[in-house]
Amino acid sequence: MDILKKIARYQEREKQLAWEGTFVDYLEILKKNPHVAQTAHSRVYQMIIDHGVEIVNGNKQYKFFSNELFGLDEAIERLVEEYFHSAAKRLDVRKRVLLLMGPVSGGKSTIVQMLKRGLEAYTRTEKGALYGIKGCPMHEDPLHLIPYDLRPEFEKEFGIKIEGNLCPLCQLNLETKYQGRIEDVEVERVLFSESKRIGIGTFSPSDPKSQDIADLTGSIDFSTIAEYGSESDPRAYRFDGELNKANRGLMEFQEMLKADEKFLWNLLSLTQEGNFKAGRFALISADELIIAHTNEAEYKAFISNKKNEALQSRIIVMPIPYNLRVSEEEKIYKKLIFQSDIKDVHIAPHALKTAAIFTILTRLRESKKQGMDILKKMRLYDGQDVEGFSEADIKELRNEYPDEGMTGIDPRYVINRISSALIKEDTKCINALDLLRALKDGLDQHPSITREDREKYLNFISMARKEYDTEAKNEVQKAFVYSFEESAKTLMDNYLDNVEAYANMTKIRDPITGEELPPDERLMRSIEEQIGISENAKKAFREEILIRISAYARKGKKFDYKSHDRLREAIQKKLFADLKDVVKITTTTKTPDENQLKKINEVSKTLIEEYGYCPICANDLLKYVGSLLNR
Repeated sequence: MDILKKIARYQEREKQLAWEGTFVDYLEILKKNPHVAQTAHSRVYQMIIDHGVEIVNGNKQYKFFSNELFGLDEAIERLVEEYFHSAAKRLDVRKRVLLLMGPVSGGKSTIVQMLKRGLEAYTRTEKGALYGIKGCPMHEDPLHLIPYDLRPEFEKEFGIKIEGNLCPLCQLNLETKYQGRIEDVEVERVLFSESKRIGIGTFSPSDPKSQDIADLTGSIDFSTIAEYGSESDPRAYRFDGELNKANRGLMEFQEMLKADEKFLWNLLSLTQEGNFKAGRFALISADELIIAHTNEAEYKAFISNKKNEALQSRIIVMPIPYNLRVSEEEKIYKKLIFQSDIKDVHIAPHALKTAAIFTILTRLRESKKQGMDILKKMRLYDGQDVEGFSEADIKELRNEYPDEGMTGIDPRYVINRISSALIKEDTKCINALDLLRALKDGLDQHPSITREDREKYLNFISMARKEYDTEAKNEVQKAFVYSFEESAKTLMDNYLDNVEAYANMTKIRDPITGEELPPDERLMRSIEEQIGISENAKKAFREEILIRISAYARKGKKFDYKSHDRLREAIQKKLFADLKDVVKITTTTKTPDENQLKKINEVSKTLIEEYGYCPICANDLLKYVGSLLNR
């Protein structure tokens, strides 16, 4: 079987990654690749950067996150640059617990999971390779073997800074097993694995009365006391706490702010000094990224308690708000649906987008900016052009409410409602109206929605439906245009002939009668008025079109109706306006004649083949648009 061959190849690759040698061999590796000795924070940052960085809409987009997280570019950029990049440079922020704060289902847990999975994969690459003292339960950095007095000379020779000291067990082994011969100490390659508790730890607080601090720092193995004679003998101690196992990598502290105080105090010295206390030993060094996540309410309760001031100063809070872009929200729903087993129910075009519009509206706050309503704000955030507003306005809007996106409907609620619509008996296809209905029905079941919120959300559902109505009409009208590209080209050529004659103050020859006629002002204005070109602005618009044509000609490029965005919009709207009556009559007549029936079949075929509809939702769309046009 093919899967068995793949498993065999995987196992073979894992074996090839294994490496063992002495401390001398490790120094040879360091000479060639000094990066293997990087800190835990530096390793995480380098892992993210190695996946690639793009500049999109003025923001850095990190490819490491881009396939799983949508609409969080600004938050991710702040997280990577202000925390990971600074920590990688050994600045003071590395001595802080990273706390991701945001609303439920906003992506906090996903970020942590991605970092865990990413580190597992990264340590299996050449650039992400790291090494530890063999047999050490904490995967000890071999450079800790170098005595303190010799470290300045080593740093000068290798350019590598050494921080930390040997764990108690490695100190004992160096003295007994190797008789102090540092050069003979065995070193091995370390491959991170959460399931094997190597380099990645997870701590989740439970009942304070029953949970032991040993879960974090390890515990005494009482069965070995008789053999080794003392509780302070490292061989009688289990270095199996989450802080031990996460050394050199990452530890997730789940629900950190709900943990008992005694667990949090261990983080104080670990974050600031890079060590923690365990058993009857001196302070144990640990190099690890501690990351936690919480919601805003829990964080506010935490900082209001004066007893937590010492820990507060050792926390870096990174807000992770909800996504505020419709197109990115739609990607979230597609990802979640793709991960499910529902493959046989068709989702009509614009259905998920309509649900996303509703969701984003619940997260936005009304702007005080003149001429700005919540729909315009939604479109601007989504990268659409809104007349009268620019990129500078978007920055102004974001600065108006720095905490925007911390409230509103969460993706889990929406996907739950989508699921309820998908699993209804005999459902073969769902459309935008089905989803809006499901979202509306679920408002009464949402435990945290107040009566005031419900009224507001019902209004947003109505707004989302109006947005869908516009999309639906445009979709049908485009499909109704027989050979749309040809019709658009013909209309554009006619318009351009008249514009050229207008600019040159010449006449146009009628192709049928041969008669010379003045430019058709009525035709030109009927197109220009579709995009709001006023009488006073028509001359400048026409000249702009001719300049664009001339520029294309100089470059040897062909000018068509798509070469100018505003002209394209005007041509489309003119064609749609001319077809409105045809659409209305054809879709609403109860007894269509042969030509009308043929037209309906042609439109359905276009909707199915060109726009992604199925026969069911194509038919529903035609009926719905017909009813809209009859209102």
